[in-house]
Amino acid sequence: MGQIGTTDTQMLFIDAFLQNNRLDHVTQVMGYHPQYLECFLRTQHFMLRGDGPLPYDYRHYIAMIAAGRHQCSYLINLQKQEFLLQGGDPRWLRGLDHIPQKLRDLYEINKILAHRPWLINRSHIQKLTKGKDSWSLSEVVHAIIILVHFHSLSSFVFGCGINAEIDEESGHTFRPPSLSNEPVGIGSVGVGGGESGGGGGGSDSEVPSSPSPTASDLEGGVEILMQKMKSLSERTAAETTLEEMAKRFERVECQTVEISSGGELVLVPKADISCFIQDSGFTYQDFAKRGEVSDIPTFRVQDYSWDDHGFSLVNRLYNDVGTLLDEKFKTAYSLTYYTMGIRKHVDTTMFRRAIWNYIHCMFGIRHDDYDYGEVNQLLERDLKTYVKTVCCYPERTSKKSYHSVMRDFRHSEKVHVNLMMLEARMQAELLYALRAIMQHMT
Repeated sequence: MGQIGTTDTQMLFIDAFLQNNRLDHVTQVMGYHPQYLECFLRTQHFMLRGDGPLPYDYRHYIAMIAAGRHQCSYLINLQKQEFLLQGGDPRWLRGLDHIPQKLRDLYEINKILAHRPWLINRSHIQKLTKGKDSWSLSEVVHAIIILVHFHSLSSFVFGCGINAEIDEESGHTFRPPSLSNEPVGIGSVGVGGGESGGGGGGSDSEVPSSPSPTASDLEGGVEILMQKMKSLSERTAAETTLEEMAKRFERVECQTVEISSGGELVLVPKADISCFIQDSGFTYQDFAKRGEVSDIPTFRVQDYSWDDHGFSLVNRLYNDVGTLLDEKFKTAYSLTYYTMGIRKHVDTTMFRRAIWNYIHCMFGIRHDDYDYGEVNQLLERDLKTYVKTVCCYPERTSKKSYHSVMRDFRHSEKVHVNLMMLEARMQAELLYALRAIMQHMT
């Protein structure tokens, strides 16, 4: 699945450094996949520094409160610096009690989108767009895109175990690969929560991220996974009824409830970031536990999709960003190098689709044309737990969980899976928000 770029990556690193006066660890880890990194950098630069309705200091403060929902001090600290560089009022950094009412009004949507996006509705949009401190619809869309971007990026930071920058407290500097147990290409950035060596570059000599699995590990091994994909691809094209397809979705949805991610515990935010967080006890709740199904039905992509509805709405209210997001979604979804672990010439479409649709399922989104039986066939329980933790409770992700799943995969392949988690989660949040905006407009 994953691959490491060399020349392309180096050029992107140079561009990123010239734009930001630093080469941050997120960029270095994404450097495994230059095709995606190029889309990511272009989109993030546009929403934070390009043309748009929001003032620049607002943009970086919104990024801070978004990262705060997952207590992601790494992103908060980076955005603090950007906020001050853009002329932001230092008093705002004392916390939410010191910011304009207009920004405070955004916090409810921030909280809902980060944890239970299915709760957002037209009334939330109406509340923002009326009154003395009202937002224009273009400003709302711009703000929402920044919110969902940094919610999802928090998942990526925790999912890959990215370490603090060298100029931050407990930050790490470069450590030569020769001093590490990792091969060339595993970063000082701390892929998998590590504390050692190399960064973002690499070569074909990259080895699997964990030792060869024992017999007890084989359920999640590449060979078994490939056999399952082969078996599924050879199924007879017997027509499955719509009723049966719906039941398979509900089965996966209900099984997700049984997967524990430590979500019952509420982590107390650290003192230096708690000022950017309100109602820290409001966290993800399984969609299947949402209460009356009639009140909040399953979100059917056939009724409201990114391609047919969201894309055009975004472009209408915030010029050009829809095109950038669309390219980023499509790149993450379709990215492949036809490898899996040490195996080459592998069609990974089925596995990638299972990851993407499983994440949407956790957020109550159903693709009518997808057989959710494939999710249970291709994603072993430990991987489902990891995916749920990274997407729903990223701050609870541990180094152990990173290394215990996809044991035959290379680090670049695990980063690839995390990129899909980032984008699938972002798209899920965005679909709910854009549908609410559309309902508000009609």
